[in-house]
Amino acid sequence: MTFFIALFVLLMQFLWKYIDDLVGKGLDWWTITKLLSYTSTTLVPLALPLAILLSSIMTFGNLAEHYEIVAAKSAGISLQRLMRPLIVVAICISVGAFFFSNYVLPYSNLKMGSLLYDVRQQKPALFIKEGIFYNGIDGYSIKIGKKLSDGKSIRNIMIYDHTNNMGNHKVVVADSGSMVMTDDKRYLILTLFNGHSYEEQQNRRRNYDTRPLLRTTFQSEIIRFDLSSFELNRTNEDLFKDNYQMLNIYQLNAMIDTFQMQMNMRKYRFQKDLIPYYQFLKDSSLMAAASSATVAKWPILKSDSKKASLLFETATAQARTLKSYIESTKDDLASRNRAYIKYNIEWHRKFTLSIACLLLFLIGAPLGAIIRKGGLGLPIVISIAFFLCYHIISITGEKFAKEGVISVERGMWQSSIVLLPIGLFLVYKATHDSALFDMDAYKSFFRKLFRRKVS
Repeated sequence: MTFFIALFVLLMQFLWKYIDDLVGKGLDWWTITKLLSYTSTTLVPLALPLAILLSSIMTFGNLAEHYEIVAAKSAGISLQRLMRPLIVVAICISVGAFFFSNYVLPYSNLKMGSLLYDVRQQKPALFIKEGIFYNGIDGYSIKIGKKLSDGKSIRNIMIYDHTNNMGNHKVVVADSGSMVMTDDKRYLILTLFNGHSYEEQQNRRRNYDTRPLLRTTFQSEIIRFDLSSFELNRTNEDLFKDNYQMLNIYQLNAMIDTFQMQMNMRKYRFQKDLIPYYQFLKDSSLMAAASSATVAKWPILKSDSKKASLLFETATAQARTLKSYIESTKDDLASRNRAYIKYNIEWHRKFTLSIACLLLFLIGAPLGAIIRKGGLGLPIVISIAFFLCYHIISITGEKFAKEGVISVERGMWQSSIVLLPIGLFLVYKATHDSALFDMDAYKSFFRKLFRRKVS
């Protein structure tokens, strides 16, 4: 129950984020259902740890609130023994989360990413308002003065034809007409009555200055508009499959090795290309001859000023070329390193989800036994607070790892490193019946402290 509640909340957040890209596109229900299904699958890594934390707090909080944990302890059953079956369940969920993250999540990311991209590129649905030029149909600008109540009849129509990309050289106006769409929604049929067509003749060079105007009067004319551009065009999914979020752990290993090999080859080629420019460094005599104190005394610089000037220009050009090459190589290696870090982060993410599920259970179960409150009240507040701390630490570590401030291993595992001692501490306090969240205990402590100071 808590899992589906958390998943629903996160899905609503997704809808609010992309509401502008979804509304008004004329999407059918099947496309929307597929998008929401794939999105729900990609949100499992966020919903599952939160659900485990909340459900464990609710379960043990309910047991403690009804004194069932006290009864179990009086019968010689410790809290660890009560937690043992649920620990097994949490371990099974963690293992399942790993396989889900490794096999199901990349497929869902691929489907959701490609479908969301196509939906965001989709044109808004055909909707022509009264008194406003509509430019949604390629090559045309349409203005309708008034729509009648039957939904088909229209008045005062003006159409600019831009299909030849020659400006406003062709205009069609009509007093009335009708607008219907074919059954397959592929074409818009516009039937015009009592109108005129105006077209400037610009296709002849001899009439370029005079530009004769061709005017046509018609009683009835039918214009067919192609609406194929309003259909949802699916992009080839192979264009997205190499993204780091679309790969499983074996594919990530292959990509990481590929990036490492490419960077090593790039560094080796860079070093090899620099050897001709720094060959004098290998010879001490050449190095001494090239020192700043002796360069000015070279005979060639004293005897021939033209050769000296040419020599300096050549050296300056080579130095600039070398500087440009070094900067481009630096940017290339930095770009490859950023991609390498992203793939490495995604590799570690396959394991952090499983460990997070287990650690949040170790926090939630003893915490519920300590606060002694079940239901959806206080447990939700506490679980959200702990989950926000976990999520903030995770996001911060991941950002630092992407920027190269800290290592990938430290950035991806620092949330687990922080949560582990907290979980063990709470298990210890719950085992010894600690009044961690008992306000009376804190009040009693401060009263005793103030009494000692007064005395």
